[in-house]
Amino acid sequence: MPWRLAPFYRARMPTTPASFEIDDQSGLPATRLRRAITGPLLFLFILGDVLGAGIYALTGVLASEVGGVMWASLLIALALALLTAGSYAELVTKYPRAGGAAVFAERAFGRPVVSFLIGFCMLAAGVTSAAGLSLAFAGEYLQEFVPVPAWITAPLFLILVALLNARGIRESLRSNAVMTVIELTGLLIVIVAGAVLLGGGGGDPARLTEFPDGTIPGLALLGGAIIAFYSFVGFEVSANVAEEMRNPRRDYPRALFGALATAGVVYVLVAVAAGVATPPSELAGSTAPLLDVVEATGFGIPSWLFSAIALVAVANGALLTMIMTSRLAYGMSEQRLLPGSLSRVLPQRRTPWVAIIATTAVAIVLTLIGDLALLAETVVLLLLVVFISTNVSVLVLRRERVEHEHFRVWTPVPVLGILSCVLLMTQQAPRVWLTAGILLAIGALLHLGARVAARRRPAPSDDDARR
Repeated sequence: MPWRLAPFYRARMPTTPASFEIDDQSGLPATRLRRAITGPLLFLFILGDVLGAGIYALTGVLASEVGGVMWASLLIALALALLTAGSYAELVTKYPRAGGAAVFAERAFGRPVVSFLIGFCMLAAGVTSAAGLSLAFAGEYLQEFVPVPAWITAPLFLILVALLNARGIRESLRSNAVMTVIELTGLLIVIVAGAVLLGGGGGDPARLTEFPDGTIPGLALLGGAIIAFYSFVGFEVSANVAEEMRNPRRDYPRALFGALATAGVVYVLVAVAAGVATPPSELAGSTAPLLDVVEATGFGIPSWLFSAIALVAVANGALLTMIMTSRLAYGMSEQRLLPGSLSRVLPQRRTPWVAIIATTAVAIVLTLIGDLALLAETVVLLLLVVFISTNVSVLVLRRERVEHEHFRVWTPVPVLGILSCVLLMTQQAPRVWLTAGILLAIGALLHLGARVAARRRPAPSDDDARR
C-alpha cells in the first residue's frame, strides 16, 4: 500500500521493468550482501551520522556569524538539506544498490567517467572525513584521559573501526545505536540545562533575536545557514547500504526524513539554550562552546563527562563514515568502475573485506600527513558536486520504470535542491575550488588508466564467461 509522509511525497508503482534481477523471496533486487538493516537501525544509522561531532564545535562558529539567531540559520539549513534528501529517497527506493550517487549517475548519464568521478568525490570526502575524525578522536578530548601521541592513536583507532566494520553491518549498526544514544544524551543535557536556567528566571531570551553589530540580518542568516548546512551533511551515507536494508521502499523514506527532522529539532533547541545561557560574543571564540553553555547554566556536569561524550560522537561518526566508504567502493567495483577485487566479501560475515582494508589504509595514510584543514574544506565542495548530480539524476531517470514500488518526490524539489547546492558552492573560497579541481583531475586520470588496462586484458574464454 502507498504511504504518505507529506503532501509533496508519494509512492508510485511503475510499470516498465528496468534491467536487474529480482529476488523471488523478498521482491527486491538480488544482492550478495545480507539484508539485515531494519527500520529502527536505519533511523539510528542516519541520525548518528547527521548528529556528528560538528555540533559540539559548530555552535561557536554560528554565534560569530549570526549572534543569538543561530536557531533561524539551522532551520534554513534543514530546509536545504531536505530538498536533496527527497531525491535520495526516490533513487534509493527505486535502485536499492550499494554505491549510492555513483550508481545513480551511471544510470542517468550512461557514461562511466561521470559515475566514476561522482564516486571518487564520495570516496575522497568519506576517507578524508574518517581520517579527520580519527585525528579529532586522538586530540584534546582523549588527552584528558590518556596522554598518547596522535600519530599512534589515530591509526589504531581506524584499525579498530575496520575490525568492527568487517564483523558485520548488524554489529556495526548496533554499536552505532548505542553511540548515537550517548551523543544525543550530551545534546539533551545542553537543552535541559538551558530549560532549567530559563525556568528559574535566569538567562536572557532577548539574545535570540540579536545579530552581531554591523551585520546585515539577511546576509548573516545566509552565511549562518551555509555553516549550519555542514551539520546536516551525512544523510547521503545511508544510500550506500541500500542492498543491506530489509525493506528500503518502506523504511528508507521514513528513516531519512525522520532522522533529519529529529536532528533539526535537537539542533534548534541546542541553539536556543546556547543563546539564552551565554552571550554570543563569548561563544564565538570558544573551542568547546557547549561545555561553556552547560557551565554557564550552573547545571553541574563535570568537564570529563562532556569530553567522554564528545569522544563517543567522534567515534560514531568515524564508524559510519567507514561503513559508507567501504560499501561505496564495493558498489563501484560491482559496476566495474574500480578493480574487481574490491567486491570480495567474507564467506560467513558477507562484508566487503577488501574494500574495508583499502579504505582504512588510505585513511591511515591521511592521518600521518597531519594537516588536513584545506582538505576538510574541500570535502564539503565535493559533496555539493555529488548532491547536484543526485538531484539531476532523479529528473533524468523519471523516464525509466522499474517493476517494484518506490518513493517519488515532487518534481520541483530536486530543482530547488540543485539551486540550493549552487548557492552554497558560490560561497567557497578559490583555494578550495583549486584543490577540488586537482582531486577530480587525478580521479579522471585514474579512471582513464583503468579503462586502458581493461582493454589490454585478453578476452575471457567461454568457460570463464560461464563461471
